[in-house]
Amino acid sequence: MRHKNKSLIVLPAAMLAAAAVTQVQAATLDDVKSSGEFTCGVSTGLTGFSSPDENGKWTGIDVEVCRAVGAAVLGDPEAVVFSPLTAKERFTALQSGEVDVLSRNTTWTATRDNSLGLNFTGVNFYDGQGFLVRKDLGVKSAKELDGASICVQAGTTTELNMADYFKANDMQFQQVAFDTSDQTAQGFDSGRCDVLTSDSSQLAALRLQLADPDGVVILPERISKEPLGPVVRQGDDQWFNIVKWTLFAMLDAEELGITSENVDEMRETPPNPDVARLLGKDGNFGEQMGISNDWAYNIVKMVGNYGEVFDRTVGADSPMGLERGINALWNDGGIQYAPPVR
Repeated sequence: MRHKNKSLIVLPAAMLAAAAVTQVQAATLDDVKSSGEFTCGVSTGLTGFSSPDENGKWTGIDVEVCRAVGAAVLGDPEAVVFSPLTAKERFTALQSGEVDVLSRNTTWTATRDNSLGLNFTGVNFYDGQGFLVRKDLGVKSAKELDGASICVQAGTTTELNMADYFKANDMQFQQVAFDTSDQTAQGFDSGRCDVLTSDSSQLAALRLQLADPDGVVILPERISKEPLGPVVRQGDDQWFNIVKWTLFAMLDAEELGITSENVDEMRETPPNPDVARLLGKDGNFGEQMGISNDWAYNIVKMVGNYGEVFDRTVGADSPMGLERGINALWNDGGIQYAPPVR
Protein backbone atom coordinates (compact mmCIF):
# COMPACT_ATOMS: atom_id res chain seq x y z
CA MET A 1 0.00 0.00 0.00
CA ARG A 2 2.84 2.37 0.75
CA HIS A 3 4.14 1.94 -2.82
CA LYS A 4 0.75 2.78 -4.29
CA ASN A 5 0.41 5.87 -2.13
CA LYS A 6 3.90 6.97 -3.12
CA SER A 7 2.97 6.70 -6.80
CA LEU A 8 -0.10 8.83 -6.27
CA ILE A 9 2.07 11.52 -4.65
CA VAL A 10 4.91 11.44 -7.21
CA LEU A 11 2.75 11.82 -10.31
CA PRO A 12 1.26 15.23 -9.43
CA ALA A 13 4.70 16.40 -8.28
CA ALA A 14 6.19 15.47 -11.64
CA MET A 15 3.39 17.27 -13.42
CA LEU A 16 3.96 20.36 -11.30
CA ALA A 17 7.71 20.23 -11.99
CA ALA A 18 7.09 20.04 -15.73
CA ALA A 19 4.75 23.01 -15.53
CA ALA A 20 7.34 24.95 -13.53
CA VAL A 21 10.01 24.25 -16.15
CA THR A 22 7.68 25.48 -18.88
CA GLN A 23 7.12 28.72 -16.96
CA VAL A 24 10.85 29.21 -16.41
CA GLN A 25 11.61 28.66 -20.09
CA ALA A 26 9.36 31.52 -21.13
CA ALA A 27 10.20 33.81 -18.22
CA THR A 28 13.15 35.77 -19.61
CA LEU A 29 11.63 36.59 -23.00
CA ASP A 30 8.31 37.52 -21.42
CA ASP A 31 10.03 39.76 -18.89
CA VAL A 32 12.14 41.42 -21.58
CA LYS A 33 9.13 42.09 -23.80
CA SER A 34 7.16 43.39 -20.84
CA SER A 35 9.87 45.76 -19.62
CA GLY A 36 11.12 46.76 -23.07
CA GLU A 37 14.74 46.16 -22.08
CA PHE A 38 17.15 43.59 -20.65
CA THR A 39 20.36 43.67 -18.65
CA CYS A 40 23.71 42.61 -20.03
CA GLY A 41 26.72 41.92 -17.82
CA VAL A 42 29.98 43.33 -19.21
CA SER A 43 33.49 44.01 -17.91
CA THR A 44 34.43 46.96 -15.76
CA GLY A 45 36.29 48.31 -18.77
CA LEU A 46 38.31 46.45 -21.41
CA THR A 47 39.15 48.26 -24.64
CA GLY A 48 37.72 46.52 -27.70
CA PHE A 49 35.48 44.20 -25.71
CA SER A 50 33.38 46.27 -23.31
CA SER A 51 34.21 49.75 -22.12
CA PRO A 52 32.45 53.12 -21.93
CA ASP A 53 33.66 55.83 -24.30
CA GLU A 54 34.20 59.48 -23.37
CA ASN A 55 30.43 60.04 -23.52
CA GLY A 56 29.65 57.04 -21.31
CA LYS A 57 28.36 54.89 -24.18
CA TRP A 58 29.42 51.26 -23.94
CA THR A 59 31.39 49.94 -26.92
CA GLY A 60 33.20 46.73 -27.85
CA ILE A 61 32.68 43.35 -29.48
CA ASP A 62 30.97 41.93 -26.36
CA VAL A 63 28.74 44.99 -26.13
CA GLU A 64 27.69 44.56 -29.76
CA VAL A 65 26.47 41.04 -29.04
CA CYS A 66 24.11 42.49 -26.45
CA ARG A 67 22.99 45.22 -28.80
CA ALA A 68 22.32 42.58 -31.44
CA VAL A 69 20.11 40.67 -28.98
CA GLY A 70 18.20 43.90 -28.38
CA ALA A 71 17.74 44.34 -32.13
CA ALA A 72 16.56 40.74 -32.55
CA VAL A 73 14.11 40.67 -29.64
CA LEU A 74 12.87 44.26 -29.37
CA GLY A 75 13.90 45.82 -32.67
CA ASP A 76 16.04 48.25 -30.68
CA PRO A 77 19.80 47.83 -30.13
CA GLU A 78 19.71 50.50 -27.43
CA ALA A 79 17.20 48.61 -25.25
CA VAL A 80 20.05 47.24 -23.16
CA VAL A 81 21.09 48.13 -19.61
CA PHE A 82 24.81 47.44 -19.22
CA SER A 83 26.00 46.18 -15.83
CA PRO A 84 29.79 46.29 -15.27
CA LEU A 85 31.03 43.24 -13.36
CA THR A 86 34.38 42.00 -12.10
CA ALA A 87 35.52 38.48 -12.90
CA LYS A 88 34.56 37.38 -9.38
CA GLU A 89 31.05 38.89 -9.61
CA ARG A 90 30.05 37.83 -13.12
CA PHE A 91 28.69 34.31 -12.61
CA THR A 92 26.80 35.12 -9.42
CA ALA A 93 25.15 38.07 -11.17
CA LEU A 94 23.92 35.81 -13.96
CA GLN A 95 22.85 32.99 -11.65
CA SER A 96 20.86 35.35 -9.43
CA GLY A 97 19.05 37.02 -12.33
CA GLU A 98 20.78 40.36 -11.85
CA VAL A 99 21.73 40.17 -15.54
CA ASP A 100 19.97 38.32 -18.38
CA VAL A 101 23.06 37.81 -20.55
CA LEU A 102 26.73 37.75 -19.60
CA SER A 103 28.88 39.01 -22.49
CA ARG A 104 32.17 39.66 -20.77
CA ASN A 105 35.27 38.11 -22.41
CA THR A 106 34.44 34.88 -20.58
CA THR A 107 36.12 31.56 -21.39
CA TRP A 108 33.95 28.53 -22.14
CA THR A 109 35.10 25.64 -19.93
CA ALA A 110 33.64 22.32 -18.81
CA THR A 111 33.29 23.39 -15.18
CA ARG A 112 31.49 26.60 -16.05
CA ASP A 113 29.22 24.82 -18.52
CA ASN A 114 28.37 21.88 -16.28
CA SER A 115 28.43 22.92 -12.63
CA LEU A 116 27.44 26.60 -12.45
CA GLY A 117 23.95 26.36 -13.92
CA LEU A 118 25.03 28.27 -17.02
CA ASN A 119 24.96 27.76 -20.80
CA PHE A 120 27.50 29.22 -23.21
CA THR A 121 25.74 30.25 -26.41
CA GLY A 122 28.72 30.25 -28.76
CA VAL A 123 32.12 31.86 -29.34
CA ASN A 124 32.41 35.47 -30.47
CA PHE A 125 36.20 35.55 -30.07
CA TYR A 126 38.73 32.71 -30.12
CA ASP A 127 41.77 33.60 -28.04
CA GLY A 128 44.74 32.20 -26.12
CA GLN A 129 46.65 33.24 -23.02
CA GLY A 130 49.96 35.03 -23.44
CA PHE A 131 52.57 37.03 -21.53
CA LEU A 132 53.55 40.70 -21.81
CA VAL A 133 56.99 41.90 -20.67
CA ARG A 134 59.11 45.04 -20.89
CA LYS A 135 61.44 44.99 -23.86
CA ASP A 136 64.43 46.01 -21.72
CA LEU A 137 64.25 42.68 -19.87
CA GLY A 138 65.50 41.02 -23.03
CA VAL A 139 63.11 38.08 -22.68
CA LYS A 140 62.17 36.43 -25.99
CA SER A 141 60.18 33.41 -24.81
CA ALA A 142 57.87 32.38 -21.99
CA LYS A 143 60.33 29.57 -21.27
CA GLU A 144 62.67 32.25 -19.89
CA LEU A 145 60.26 33.38 -17.15
CA ASP A 146 61.47 31.05 -14.37
CA GLY A 147 61.30 32.95 -11.06
CA ALA A 148 59.35 35.89 -12.48
CA SER A 149 56.69 37.83 -10.60
CA ILE A 150 53.50 37.87 -12.64
CA CYS A 151 50.48 40.17 -12.44
CA VAL A 152 47.19 38.34 -13.04
CA GLN A 153 43.47 39.00 -12.59
CA ALA A 154 41.91 36.98 -9.78
CA GLY A 155 38.96 34.67 -10.40
CA THR A 156 39.91 33.82 -13.98
CA THR A 157 41.10 30.78 -15.93
CA THR A 158 44.29 32.78 -16.41
CA GLU A 159 45.43 31.89 -12.88
CA LEU A 160 44.88 28.17 -13.46
CA ASN A 161 46.51 28.12 -16.90
CA MET A 162 49.58 29.92 -15.57
CA ALA A 163 50.00 27.45 -12.71
CA ASP A 164 49.67 24.51 -15.11
CA TYR A 165 52.17 25.98 -17.58
CA PHE A 166 54.86 26.71 -15.01
CA LYS A 167 54.43 23.31 -13.37
CA ALA A 168 54.63 21.51 -16.72
CA ASN A 169 57.84 23.38 -17.56
CA ASP A 170 59.39 22.93 -14.08
CA MET A 171 59.53 26.66 -13.45
CA GLN A 172 58.70 28.83 -10.44
CA PHE A 173 56.78 32.11 -10.33
CA GLN A 174 55.37 34.61 -7.86
CA GLN A 175 51.73 35.53 -8.38
CA VAL A 176 50.53 39.11 -7.84
CA ALA A 177 46.72 39.09 -8.10
CA PHE A 178 44.29 41.97 -8.66
CA ASP A 179 40.48 42.18 -8.85
CA THR A 180 40.15 43.98 -12.21
CA SER A 181 42.04 44.07 -15.47
CA ASP A 182 42.73 47.80 -15.05
CA GLN A 183 44.28 47.18 -11.63
CA THR A 184 46.38 44.39 -13.13
CA ALA A 185 47.73 46.70 -15.83
CA GLN A 186 48.40 49.44 -13.27
CA GLY A 187 50.24 46.96 -11.08
CA PHE A 188 52.48 45.98 -13.97
CA ASP A 189 53.02 49.62 -14.99
CA SER A 190 54.04 50.59 -11.45
CA GLY A 191 56.62 47.81 -11.22
CA ARG A 192 54.72 45.45 -8.92
CA CYS A 193 55.62 42.56 -11.23
CA ASP A 194 57.91 41.58 -14.11
CA VAL A 195 55.21 40.11 -16.32
CA LEU A 196 51.55 40.69 -17.15
CA THR A 197 49.51 37.68 -18.24
CA SER A 198 46.02 37.42 -19.72
CA ASP A 199 44.29 36.49 -22.97
CA SER A 200 46.40 37.84 -25.83
CA SER A 201 43.58 40.12 -27.01
CA GLN A 202 43.27 41.53 -23.48
CA LEU A 203 47.02 42.12 -23.38
CA ALA A 204 46.72 44.08 -26.63
CA ALA A 205 43.99 46.21 -25.05
CA LEU A 206 45.80 46.71 -21.73
CA ARG A 207 49.01 47.63 -23.55
CA LEU A 208 47.28 50.79 -24.79
CA GLN A 209 46.77 51.88 -21.15
CA LEU A 210 50.45 51.67 -20.20
CA ALA A 211 52.67 54.72 -19.81
CA ASP A 212 55.01 53.39 -22.54
CA PRO A 213 53.08 51.06 -24.88
CA ASP A 214 56.05 50.82 -27.24
CA GLY A 215 58.32 49.68 -24.42
CA VAL A 216 56.60 46.30 -24.00
CA VAL A 217 56.18 43.19 -26.09
CA ILE A 218 53.78 40.24 -26.09
CA LEU A 219 55.77 36.99 -26.12
CA PRO A 220 55.01 34.54 -28.97
CA GLU A 221 53.71 31.60 -26.91
CA ARG A 222 49.99 30.95 -26.42
CA ILE A 223 49.60 28.57 -23.49
CA SER A 224 45.87 27.87 -23.62
CA LYS A 225 42.67 27.77 -25.63
CA GLU A 226 40.34 30.62 -24.66
CA PRO A 227 37.01 30.45 -26.51
CA LEU A 228 35.23 33.60 -25.33
CA GLY A 229 31.47 33.95 -25.65
CA PRO A 230 28.12 35.06 -24.24
CA VAL A 231 26.47 33.10 -21.43
CA VAL A 232 22.90 32.62 -20.17
CA ARG A 233 21.28 30.70 -17.31
CA GLN A 234 20.35 27.05 -17.74
CA GLY A 235 16.65 26.15 -17.69
CA ASP A 236 15.49 28.73 -20.22
CA ASP A 237 15.87 27.09 -23.62
CA GLN A 238 13.94 29.78 -25.46
CA TRP A 239 16.23 32.59 -24.28
CA PHE A 240 19.26 30.35 -24.82
CA ASN A 241 18.20 29.82 -28.45
CA ILE A 242 17.63 33.52 -29.04
CA VAL A 243 21.07 34.58 -27.80
CA LYS A 244 22.73 31.64 -29.58
CA TRP A 245 21.09 32.36 -32.93
CA THR A 246 21.77 36.08 -32.62
CA LEU A 247 25.48 35.31 -32.77
CA PHE A 248 24.94 32.74 -35.52
CA ALA A 249 22.96 35.24 -37.59
CA MET A 250 25.86 37.73 -37.49
CA LEU A 251 28.25 35.04 -38.73
CA ASP A 252 25.87 33.72 -41.39
CA ALA A 253 25.25 37.25 -42.63
CA GLU A 254 28.96 37.83 -43.17
CA GLU A 255 29.34 34.52 -44.98
CA LEU A 256 26.39 35.39 -47.25
CA GLY A 257 27.77 38.84 -47.99
CA ILE A 258 24.96 40.67 -46.18
CA THR A 259 26.07 43.95 -44.60
CA SER A 260 24.38 46.84 -42.86
CA GLU A 261 24.78 48.77 -46.13
CA ASN A 262 23.17 46.26 -48.50
CA VAL A 263 20.72 44.44 -46.21
CA ASP A 264 17.68 46.33 -47.53
CA GLU A 265 18.51 45.43 -51.11
CA MET A 266 19.25 41.83 -50.11
CA ARG A 267 15.90 41.52 -48.37
CA GLU A 268 13.99 43.14 -51.23
CA THR A 269 15.59 40.90 -53.87
CA PRO A 270 17.27 37.89 -52.21
CA PRO A 271 19.99 36.47 -54.47
CA ASN A 272 19.47 32.94 -53.14
CA PRO A 273 17.26 30.93 -50.75
CA ASP A 274 19.79 31.17 -47.89
CA VAL A 275 19.52 34.97 -47.87
CA ALA A 276 15.73 34.82 -48.13
CA ARG A 277 15.49 32.54 -45.09
CA LEU A 278 17.94 34.54 -42.96
CA LEU A 279 16.27 37.88 -43.68
CA GLY A 280 12.73 36.66 -43.07
CA LYS A 281 11.45 36.55 -46.64
CA ASP A 282 10.96 32.80 -46.46
CA GLY A 283 9.98 30.67 -43.46
CA ASN A 284 9.05 31.55 -39.88
CA PHE A 285 12.35 31.14 -38.10
CA GLY A 286 11.81 34.12 -35.84
CA GLU A 287 8.37 32.94 -34.79
CA GLN A 288 9.90 29.61 -33.82
CA MET A 289 11.90 31.48 -31.17
CA GLY A 290 9.01 33.68 -30.05
CA ILE A 291 10.23 36.84 -31.83
CA SER A 292 9.48 38.52 -35.16
CA ASN A 293 10.56 37.01 -38.48
CA ASP A 294 12.68 40.07 -39.28
CA TRP A 295 14.93 39.36 -36.28
CA ALA A 296 18.09 38.74 -38.35
CA TYR A 297 17.36 41.66 -40.66
CA ASN A 298 17.17 43.92 -37.60
CA ILE A 299 20.49 42.58 -36.29
CA VAL A 300 22.37 43.30 -39.51
CA LYS A 301 20.64 46.59 -40.23
CA MET A 302 21.06 48.01 -36.74
CA VAL A 303 24.32 46.42 -35.58
CA GLY A 304 26.05 44.76 -38.55
CA ASN A 305 27.40 41.36 -39.47
CA TYR A 306 30.20 39.70 -37.50
CA GLY A 307 32.96 41.08 -39.75
CA GLU A 308 31.68 44.64 -39.48
CA VAL A 309 31.50 44.38 -35.70
CA PHE A 310 34.97 42.79 -35.45
CA ASP A 311 36.61 45.45 -37.60
CA ARG A 312 35.23 48.45 -35.72
CA THR A 313 35.76 47.07 -32.20
CA VAL A 314 39.01 45.08 -32.18
CA GLY A 315 40.06 44.84 -35.83
CA ALA A 316 41.45 46.97 -38.62
CA ASP A 317 39.24 49.99 -37.94
CA SER A 318 39.91 50.05 -34.18
CA PRO A 319 42.84 51.26 -32.02
CA MET A 320 43.70 47.61 -31.27
CA GLY A 321 44.11 46.72 -34.93
CA LEU A 322 43.95 42.95 -34.43
CA GLU A 323 44.04 40.68 -37.46
CA ARG A 324 41.15 38.26 -37.93
CA GLY A 325 43.42 35.22 -37.63
CA ILE A 326 41.45 32.20 -36.43
CA ASN A 327 38.44 34.47 -36.00
CA ALA A 328 38.11 34.67 -39.77
CA LEU A 329 35.27 32.67 -41.30
CA TRP A 330 35.81 28.98 -41.97
CA ASN A 331 35.95 29.59 -45.73
CA ASP A 332 38.56 32.32 -45.34
CA GLY A 333 41.20 30.50 -43.32
CA GLY A 334 39.65 30.82 -39.85
CA ILE A 335 37.44 28.64 -37.65
CA GLN A 336 34.36 30.85 -37.19
CA TYR A 337 31.39 28.82 -38.35
CA ALA A 338 27.65 29.03 -37.81
CA PRO A 339 24.86 26.53 -38.49
CA PRO A 340 22.58 27.47 -41.39
CA VAL A 341 19.15 29.04 -41.01
CA ARG A 342 16.88 26.54 -42.76
